[in-house]
Amino acid sequence: TLGHFPQSYEGASIGGYAAARSAGQSSAGYGRFDEMVVGLAMATPRGTIRIGTAPRSAAGPDLRQFALGSEGTLGVITSVTVQVHPVPAERVFDGWRFSSFADGSAALRALAQDGPMPTVLRLSDEAETAINLADPSGATSASGGCLAIVGYEGTAADVSARREAVTAVLSGAGGEPLGTEPGEAWRAGRYRGPYLRDPLLDAGVLVETLETVTFWSNLDRLRAAVTEAVTGALSMDGRPVLVLCHISHVYYTGASLYFTVVSAQSDDPIAQWHVAKLAANQAIRDAGAAITHHHGVGTDHRETYAEEIGPLGVDVLRAVKHAPGSSACLTADRKSVV
Repeated sequence: TLGHFPQSYEGASIGGYAAARSAGQSSAGYGRFDEMVVGLAMATPRGTIRIGTAPRSAAGPDLRQFALGSEGTLGVITSVTVQVHPVPAERVFDGWRFSSFADGSAALRALAQDGPMPTVLRLSDEAETAINLADPSGATSASGGCLAIVGYEGTAADVSARREAVTAVLSGAGGEPLGTEPGEAWRAGRYRGPYLRDPLLDAGVLVETLETVTFWSNLDRLRAAVTEAVTGALSMDGRPVLVLCHISHVYYTGASLYFTVVSAQSDDPIAQWHVAKLAANQAIRDAGAAITHHHGVGTDHRETYAEEIGPLGVDVLRAVKHAPGSSACLTADRKSVV
């Protein structure tokens, strides 16, 4: 198995994972997709480029990194060589309750920096816990707080050992074990979310998502800034707004924040969301965080991404994009990066 299962799994492709620098639910254990890529081939207007002859190399910059996340701007990725893992013999998902998002974040940081690492590790804030991820038995919703999902995959011995060690860390950090019911419920419903979007839109509900990533020390500031910016942008006409947040991927030095936004639609929901997205982009930029963790650049993030990497970075990307194509392939808009 690759161990790579993003929420788009049912409709995604291997080449798409590479082009979009995808991150799946099990990134804590298996890594992001770009970390799994050993080599690839990409068809360009001037011919095919083949990258990757060894697991690691010091022969100049790693050209794989130009192709990974390129979103189709350099060529079409036609083949990918990836590392694989044995199919896990055992899979267990637990739920844990923390009294606050700050307490839960500190616990996840302890695991990310001191170990051991589970295969899946995520934390929902109070609002998301109450609405989407409440324990079916009522334990979580009745007690409030934040729900963490902690999953383990591997051999029976490995799962048992890591689960015991992680339990000690989370208990010491003030976590309350909820058993496997919340974890298994989350795993079973993991791919249902995207199918709810269209019916909600048809019913007059504006529902969208956005994500970002930053260092641990900046996490609380970033979450507050984005929540405030989106809420302010969407509630100017008095409409109720709900902003949910969870930590979706963790690293030694930081974590990603994933926001789900729900509001009543205006007469022009596309324009309505555009205003909110611009506000979120500015809040992310002002907080010093990355404009995207795994959703990619596209057009929504283009201008903010240019600010993030600076004029010299933009010129470097333009030079790279010019090499496999031609001047006719490049946009005439000098403000455009993609």
